[in-house]
Amino acid sequence: MRYTPYGGAEVFLSRFIDELIKKGHTCHVFAAEWGHDDSRFKIQDSKRVFHKIKTFGPSFLRLLSFAINSCFAVRKANLDIILGFDRTLEQDIYRAGDGCHREWLIQRILAEARSRKQEVGKQNILPLKKLITYINPLHLTILFLEKRLFKSKKLKFVVANSKRGKDEIIRHYNLPEEKICVIYNGIDIKAFNLDDRDNLRSVYREKLGMRDEIIFLFVGSGFERKGLRFLIEAIGVLKKESRVGYAHQEIHRQNGGQSPPCKLVVVGKGNITKYQTIADNCGMGMDVQFVGPASDVKGYYCAADVFVLPSVYEPFSNACLEAMASELPVVTSRINGVSEILTSGKDGMIVDDPSNPEEIAEKIEPLLHEETRLAIGKAARKTVENYTIEKNVNEFLRFIEGMK
Repeated sequence: MRYTPYGGAEVFLSRFIDELIKKGHTCHVFAAEWGHDDSRFKIQDSKRVFHKIKTFGPSFLRLLSFAINSCFAVRKANLDIILGFDRTLEQDIYRAGDGCHREWLIQRILAEARSRKQEVGKQNILPLKKLITYINPLHLTILFLEKRLFKSKKLKFVVANSKRGKDEIIRHYNLPEEKICVIYNGIDIKAFNLDDRDNLRSVYREKLGMRDEIIFLFVGSGFERKGLRFLIEAIGVLKKESRVGYAHQEIHRQNGGQSPPCKLVVVGKGNITKYQTIADNCGMGMDVQFVGPASDVKGYYCAADVFVLPSVYEPFSNACLEAMASELPVVTSRINGVSEILTSGKDGMIVDDPSNPEEIAEKIEPLLHEETRLAIGKAARKTVENYTIEKNVNEFLRFIEGMK
């Protein structure tokens, strides 16, 4: 619905279209809006054609009107193959990049339940919140469109971006297994050339007002789903003087008994006021810097030391691939599809319960040691080199060519 410079799915789609055009295909993009501040989203020629789809009303009506109006538009365009990247009503192939919304709602409630076990007197709020969630017109609309999509006779194939995502769709919607496959996301490795990393590191650290601090980086919009609250609380745990594990002791000796200064940089769109309050409440108020959405995110990867994304639900994070390509050690949750390509302790760190700040802190703690995080970062770069956008597009094209 939105084809903009920000967001993992949008960046992936831009790269995907570029590769298709290189291979001689013509791409028609149907969207309600597209970015006007990025040259990649302005180009329109015989190979790249934009179709603006009208939407109206509040968020749930915008989703519904986009699904209906785009259906008529693609029929009128008379195309060979229709690829759906959003929950719409007319597609031959659907790329389930956002995973399964029904599963996200379940995981959201489970995470809330786990976190509230430690909050005395608040357990009775959960059933009410669950009710409110399921009668929310936005969620009802998404669930309606999702069910209609997966039950459609016109749908020939579904591409999931993780094995877990595939299993969720089969479990919730009884989609035949032969109609769904897994193609992991791909990244443009060339865009993360490490030759200019040192220069960018200096520039962006100065921009952030930081020098010798250990910088934890979070990149993503949708702070609740991506577990920002639990990350802030986890770093708060690490900052407590009573929390001194082996890695901390080693760094204490290296720094004359002083704890290494740790900062969190948050790049993305979300309710900053809410999460600043969370930071204040756990003693992190002055140690979290909110950057907002950024198209120059590469510079922040270069400035950082550790990338952390403890998502409560995440089909497959492109941001994790970008961090790995930038030689950053990645700490993420097992529910994130990226965990399927990682080996915990070797090229990343995997958290089983992303709603547990103590466990997140345990996974981060070894990375306070410079040698450890550099070694894991280098291994991460080597791993991600096997997941390129070229490989991703070639796998996609195999299905497309087979359908003609």
